[in-house]
Amino acid sequence: MTEFAFRPREWWQRLVAPIDPVLLALLALLIGYALLVLVSASPERMNNQFINLAVALVVMRVAAQIPPQRLMYLALPLYLGGVLLLVAVALFGDVSKGARRWLNLGFMRIQPSEIMKIAMPLMLAWYFQKHEAMLRARDWIVAALILLLPVAFIARQPDLGTSILVLSAGFFVIFLAGLSWKIMALLFFGGLASLPFVWTLLHDYQRQRVLTLLDPEADPLGKGFHIIQSTIAVGSGGILGKGWGNGTQTHLEFIPERHTDFIFAVLSEEFGLLGNTFLLALYALIIGRGLMIAANAPTLFSRLLAGSITLIFFTYAFVNMGMVSGILPVVGVPLPFFSYGGTALVTLFLGVGILMSIHKHRMLVQK
Repeated sequence: MTEFAFRPREWWQRLVAPIDPVLLALLALLIGYALLVLVSASPERMNNQFINLAVALVVMRVAAQIPPQRLMYLALPLYLGGVLLLVAVALFGDVSKGARRWLNLGFMRIQPSEIMKIAMPLMLAWYFQKHEAMLRARDWIVAALILLLPVAFIARQPDLGTSILVLSAGFFVIFLAGLSWKIMALLFFGGLASLPFVWTLLHDYQRQRVLTLLDPEADPLGKGFHIIQSTIAVGSGGILGKGWGNGTQTHLEFIPERHTDFIFAVLSEEFGLLGNTFLLALYALIIGRGLMIAANAPTLFSRLLAGSITLIFFTYAFVNMGMVSGILPVVGVPLPFFSYGGTALVTLFLGVGILMSIHKHRMLVQK
């Protein structure tokens, strides 16, 4: 009979073996900062957020154990499964508040579009790894179709925020794979030229969000209320802020969704420009660390995957801060690692776990 011996040091080393200490330390600072702001914004949700964090950390730890080579095998089935689920949502999905985004499986409801945030960069990184020896024009067209198919389903739900994130995740892979600047310029000017046509495809509420962004004062107590109140909170914080727990916009409940999409307004009001600068510095360091992991990855697949996941963190932050500050339309994108919620937090920590896996196996390859 084998004798069980508890060796704390050995168990601790096994627990933290796949964890990148630099990335983990930066995330710990960011999460601690987020919890501090959430206590002020919505203290009654703290218990749930701790549960969300516990689940997210377990997901990160499991993902950090999976070698990138195994992730390659998961890319195609995960992508195809995600697309099939999106088709199922379009046919049989539950309708809530005018949007068809959820699929009821009987014992639980899932939002398949969330799967594509990870499945998309996995699939495209796998595709470019497979065709690494010789990329031809046909390969770029196939990559674009792989990207646009699920994005079209998600946009049709409609879910503009998630479709932007999935589109960005895929575009970053294509860009990092070596997309020509000439093609990018052509896409940019083609996109500008197609804006009148795109405008006709938007839903009424999406057009209204754009018009509200241009002139929120046209309906200050209705459609423009969110933007007006959030920009007041951002501006009233000044350089040093009003102090933790002293935000008037926050505690008089003028800021809508102050614990989720608009938590940046709470931060700005109570911690001011100084607090915002600290947050931006943390994001910059996390993104820098992720790009460093991508640059040192041993294969094209892991480089493209790590680079895309890292730049998605940037997209989350840029879109959220932009909409709260009144320079982008409100699209329902949370502030990464900061907003209250479970689904987005788990997805983000899954991405962090993949980054840690790539970093860990890079070290093993070098040895």
